[in-house]
Amino acid sequence: MANPNSQLPLYERIQRKNTVQRAFDVIIFFLLLSLLVYRLLFLNDHGLTWLLAFLCESSFTFTWFQSINNKWSPVEYKPNPDNLRRRITELPSVDMFVTTADPVLEPPIITINTVLSLLAVDYPTHKLACYVSDDGYSPLTYYSLIEALKFAKLWVPFCKKYNIRVRAPFKYFSKDSLSFGDSSNWEFHQEWQRMKDEYELLCHKIEDAAQKSRPCDFTGEFAEFSNVERKNHPTIIKVMWENRDGLPEGVPHLVYISREKKYKHPHNYKAGAMNVLTRVSGLMTNAPYMLNVDCDMFVNNPKVILYGMCLLLESNGEKEFAFAQFPQVFYDGLKDDPYGNQMVVQNEYLMHGISGIQGPLYGGTGCFHRRKVIYDLSPYHTVESINGKFLEDTLLEFGSSKELIKSAIQALKGKTDPSDGLWTSIQAAYQIASCKYEYGTGWGTKLGWRYGSMTEDVLTGLTIHTRGWKSIYYKSDPPAFLGCAPSGGPSVMTQKKRWATGLLEILFSKNCPIFATLFGKLQLRQCLVYLWIFLWSLRSIPELCYAALPAYCIITNTFFLPRVEEPAFYILVVLFVIYNLYTLSEYLRTGQTVRFWWNNQRMTRITSMTTCFFGFLSVIFKLLRISETAFEVTKKEQSSDAANDDDANRFTFDESPSFVLGTTILLLHLTTLAMILFKLQPPADDGHGSGLGELLCSVLLLLYFWPFLKGLFGKGKHGIPISTICKSTAFALLFLYLCRKTIVG
Repeated sequence: MANPNSQLPLYERIQRKNTVQRAFDVIIFFLLLSLLVYRLLFLNDHGLTWLLAFLCESSFTFTWFQSINNKWSPVEYKPNPDNLRRRITELPSVDMFVTTADPVLEPPIITINTVLSLLAVDYPTHKLACYVSDDGYSPLTYYSLIEALKFAKLWVPFCKKYNIRVRAPFKYFSKDSLSFGDSSNWEFHQEWQRMKDEYELLCHKIEDAAQKSRPCDFTGEFAEFSNVERKNHPTIIKVMWENRDGLPEGVPHLVYISREKKYKHPHNYKAGAMNVLTRVSGLMTNAPYMLNVDCDMFVNNPKVILYGMCLLLESNGEKEFAFAQFPQVFYDGLKDDPYGNQMVVQNEYLMHGISGIQGPLYGGTGCFHRRKVIYDLSPYHTVESINGKFLEDTLLEFGSSKELIKSAIQALKGKTDPSDGLWTSIQAAYQIASCKYEYGTGWGTKLGWRYGSMTEDVLTGLTIHTRGWKSIYYKSDPPAFLGCAPSGGPSVMTQKKRWATGLLEILFSKNCPIFATLFGKLQLRQCLVYLWIFLWSLRSIPELCYAALPAYCIITNTFFLPRVEEPAFYILVVLFVIYNLYTLSEYLRTGQTVRFWWNNQRMTRITSMTTCFFGFLSVIFKLLRISETAFEVTKKEQSSDAANDDDANRFTFDESPSFVLGTTILLLHLTTLAMILFKLQPPADDGHGSGLGELLCSVLLLLYFWPFLKGLFGKGKHGIPISTICKSTAFALLFLYLCRKTIVG
């Protein structure tokens, strides 16, 4: 007799209505096209500035067309975890990966909170294993995990017993967390106080260890950390805890990994670490599903793994969806998001729109993967087809480890064959975590996380989509994961530059999405999605050019915009008004403020014209073999007090070249306004000099770069360094000189 619960859906797919949004998208696109047609009709009657404006506006129009494509058919999914428990008698195993790279920029207290939240999720503990990759080879990180494990043996049962919602201790105890439980229950109150005291003791131990030059004595289990360098050391793999009994309130497996590094061997940044985690976990637990999170993205919703399994275990999803992506949401964000980090509108409109095509891009954290997909399986492969020549050709890419090949066969065939114990595979695990193991294999090129870009996550997702897989996106309430966003100008610029560089690296490689559409199974609309994000740093060129045009025109008393008496001037006015009201409405509908919207608009312009341009230069220098791109880790800060701190909301600066370019733009437009105010412009050649349009553009750019204007008079980290101001002044004077030369010429 058939199981009556077998037909219960594990998720619901809902097509969103967006008629009004589509209408405004089309209106804006029509206005952009109208402006281009006008410029084209009068191209012969105007000079170089008109042509440059036409080219820039053509780029903006194409970008808007891509944006329409991205948001045209929004879809959302709603998983049903209750149906999952009824349909699935035995839930599948899940391997959880946490990656950290620098104990200074990524303090261990942040990492252990993420680990503790993962260990305490609502899922059978004997089906979970947590692997922590420490690319910083830090005894402090390992010591912190040892102490955290002691706390976890108290924390996990406490969370399960009282159904605690927030299971990252720092967040749980940051407020009056007694309100989250039955405060009238004397037993709960006693255990709560005990947990709080134990967590404070844990924090004190880690803080004391961090202040020492040597966090511990390099003896016993710490002996492997002695007399080695961070970038030149052997592999360390520690099975810190093995859940042999499989108790429902117990602690899942916990494994520490620091892969081998040598100076002359490329380690491929996070992608290399993820591939080591994939291989080692394949030997030890070989779970068919893998969850990866960054060290600062703790679990905020304990049902997250149940949600992930609902999205991937549906019968259609087995041959359709490769991974399930949850959005990056940040806790304790600065008031009104002064650095434009929160991505609220992007998650609400863009990600749901892409879900209606081939699925969201892989974001690098908060994502569930099928192991067989990471092992290069395509959706059209059935269990019966995974044999013979296919299996022989594929397994050649896995390397020389017989144990790994055996586990890979099981994974590809969808079988689970757990080992007798984690310790039984330690020797083989050391072999596959070595530097030399990947030589002559397909790791990084055909298997696992892909190499060749600093945004290895997006590249890996692209190769998965190219094979014909789709992906799925789910925004839970409360958010599944919460992380900490960069909280200062330098950190934001570093992160955005790394993204801009990595994305453009993919575009200029054999993995270009155009090739993936022509020769692979990437859908055309999904190709436009990837092009939209890969062209991010290239868009800095028309953005910079368009920002320089009003300055040039005011200095030389020429024009690039239609004059007030021309009908086309009103196209620009209507376009400007509708676009800003439209984008503002998106923010207001997601519950944000007008100031939040303005900060995001401002930071979009700042990063487009600064960090994106330097990301573009980095890739050009790499292609010309002048220099190599460098991976820079973003500083992570765990804070619960800065959200409403006015000082924290002030823009901060350092001597980064990105700030030189931004300050130069500011000084240029201050100069142009001074020239208008003091009537220093030269006479116009044909009587038609710069007009209201150029003046308004210059004022708008000053408003965008207002934080830089305040930085000219700020002090300390809130002030622009003198060296940056000097360099920017020199560049501004050079631009002014070249403009004057064109007048004389």
